[in-house]
Amino acid sequence: MTGERLEVLLSQEQLKGKIAELARAIEADYKGETVLLVAVLKGSVHFLSDLARELQLEAQLDFMQTSSYGTGKSSTGVVQIRKDLDINIENLNVIIVEDIVDTGITLSHLRELLSTRKPKSLRVVALLSKPESRKVHPSVEYIGFEIPNEFVVGYGLDYAERFRNLPYIAILREG
Repeated sequence: MTGERLEVLLSQEQLKGKIAELARAIEADYKGETVLLVAVLKGSVHFLSDLARELQLEAQLDFMQTSSYGTGKSSTGVVQIRKDLDINIENLNVIIVEDIVDTGITLSHLRELLSTRKPKSLRVVALLSKPESRKVHPSVEYIGFEIPNEFVVGYGLDYAERFRNLPYIAILREG
């Protein structure tokens, strides 16, 4: 894309407020328990970091990296695990931390894979959801914002590894 322009969709303040709400909902469901937050790299790192600091529960952190794009710009529909968990999740309360649920294909695959490892519980928290883009409909227990079917960047989300460091989420427009 050349001559891009950014249109702010969600401000830093909106993100902070929603993350606090999500943390309270998770705390209510896991009162007195420990949770394992599993960030899906790279996009969810900012969200994981802010959510973990906001949670008033004991929380462990781990990371996975997936790819469904191969070398092209559109999804192949085949999900590859590029980095797997370091922690054995058997009998743990696992929460997958996603930046955005778009087609649902990757998340559906992750839920299926992680459920075979016998966690005590398995839930998903997603900062953003694009319901219009869904090809499959995995369960997402905690959703921050439903957004339109637009290409968004910032707060961990990128375009060709650019814009991840923005403190807000913006729609990336051409021209």
